[in-house]
Amino acid sequence: MKPLRSFVVLVFCLLVIPNVYAQTKKITAAEAKDHIGDRATVCGKVASTHYAKSSKGEPTFLNLDEPYPKEIFTILIWGSDRGKFGTPESEYRSLRVCVTGKITTYRGVPEIVVSEREQIEIQK
Repeated sequence: MKPLRSFVVLVFCLLVIPNVYAQTKKITAAEAKDHIGDRATVCGKVASTHYAKSSKGEPTFLNLDEPYPKEIFTILIWGSDRGKFGTPESEYRSLRVCVTGKITTYRGVPEIVVSEREQIEIQK
């Protein structure tokens, strides 16, 4: 019975998870402030990055469209998930990206916390 349950879970993951990322509205970094609490795909150019290695949680910040300290939207990667992204502060710098997830806010700045590499898509 256990192999059947594992198979059902695998099929569910393969069919449902990609659709969760696909079924979100695309918005700009500037529009994100109007969608706090929504699940969305936010697109923009990575204007600045910072890996705060000595800070609690070792966060990496990717700021879209405007650099810190005037950032209008932030992608946050916690240190516990950083290994999945390589060196995001250099890998994504100056690229156009779209990030998918729930928009929250920290100190008035909208952000999406990402835990999986698939949440960030590089635009061509």
